[in-house]
Amino acid sequence: MKSEEVNNHNSVLDAKVNELISLLQSGNIDKEHIKAAQLKINTAMEAAPSLQNFDAFKELDNNLDRLDIVTNLEMLLTQHQVDSRRSKRYLLREKAKRIVLIAISVTMAVLGLAMIIMPAPPYFEMFTIFYFSKDDGITLMDVISVIILLTGVYLFLNATIKKANS
Repeated sequence: MKSEEVNNHNSVLDAKVNELISLLQSGNIDKEHIKAAQLKINTAMEAAPSLQNFDAFKELDNNLDRLDIVTNLEMLLTQHQVDSRRSKRYLLREKAKRIVLIAISVTMAVLGLAMIIMPAPPYFEMFTIFYFSKDDGITLMDVISVIILLTGVYLFLNATIKKANS
């Protein structure tokens, strides 16, 4: 019942708009009547309840340079939340990316620690970079393990700390 009423109102509105267009194209109306009708239509559209939600965004219509418009738009969007399905999907994708990045970073950090703590096979231990004693030192495997560990920590911090521009 509700959708039938909306469709009926839309068809009536379309018919009236078409009638107005045909009257304007006929040329029998003078300029004062056209301006008065335009003023009435603009006033009615501004008073329409469906357009009241975006009154705060009318400030962006004044003549400003692009940087000021972007700054004002950013401020307005932080003050007035505009939700839609598309933005929710975007936020869900961003959250999923962040969760996957956190999982990868934790896995890399654990793998790096495990590679440092657990003994490596002798064919990985063959390149010793710095000797502490005759039998012990920092091997190439230890350096690779530290690089993997630090990469995991970096990815974790990058995924968890919110950036200033987001």
